[in-house]
Amino acid sequence: MFQRPIKLGDRIQVDDVSGKVVNIGSRGTTVLTNDNIAIIVPNSDFMNKNVINWSYGDEKVRFRIPVGVSYDSDVDLVTESLLKVANESEGVLKNPAAKVCFRKFGESSLHFELWVWTEEFIQRKGTFVSKLNYAILKEFRKSGIEIPFPQRVLHKAQEL
Repeated sequence: MFQRPIKLGDRIQVDDVSGKVVNIGSRGTTVLTNDNIAIIVPNSDFMNKNVINWSYGDEKVRFRIPVGVSYDSDVDLVTESLLKVANESEGVLKNPAAKVCFRKFGESSLHFELWVWTEEFIQRKGTFVSKLNYAILKEFRKSGIEIPFPQRVLHKAQEL
């Protein structure tokens, strides 16, 4: 704890415990989860386990929103649509600007990621991502971009 990896008000994650630091005691630190549950984390966990401090030094965080689209999709239109959603969404920062990354060719889809920066995570991570996903789906439907699902073609075996 002498390194000061956390301070009051920080948003942290230690193992499966994540939330806001509300008290730092000599033996344990109280973390208030998004479900309003106070969990006391032993201070030794901050030395022995991986600690993610989402607000260390800066409250900006980047989210990577994965999206799969049909192989028939116009990749430029996909990129344009994702950036449009980012630029029109509340809570997405203009600086640093949103980016789209074409990650890979998947089994059933082309895999993209929308990279956005926000300070909204501090308050409502799940709601922020959910709103982006709703907006992406709405924009894709409006633009005719298909989000595929795995499909299998079965052929009847010929009798001998």
